[in-house]
Amino acid sequence: MKYRMYVDEVGNPDLQSCYDPRHRHLSLTGVIMELGHVDLVVFPALEGIKKQYFGSHPDEPVIFHRKELMNARPPFDCLADAATRARFDTELLALLAQLEYVVITVVIDKQAHVDQYSGVALRPVPLLHEGAP
Repeated sequence: MKYRMYVDEVGNPDLQSCYDPRHRHLSLTGVIMELGHVDLVVFPALEGIKKQYFGSHPDEPVIFHRKELMNARPPFDCLADAATRARFDTELLALLAQLEYVVITVVIDKQAHVDQYSGVALRPVPLLHEGAP
């Protein structure tokens, strides 16, 4: 069996901003699925939801971005209607409950990292040049 892992981040790797509470953490999350399951179940189901609610088309696919979904920004503006959002949320959550996948997440507290390793964490990593030992 072959598997695929979809990875996304929340936050940024910038250590200079680690003392700003809005930028303190960096998180990477991976969703792991068997490729056959993606092909036969996951992809068709998600595309069906996207087409039903947002008119997704292969030439202009809809990509789920949390911020735009939550704020009902185009192409998710139909979610500004409470009844439509309730139907969408119910349908998406039901789908997620029945799919087969594993989720892994790692989080770094950038402030704690910088505090523990002081200046070493902020020092640029030297680049090796070709032929350098």
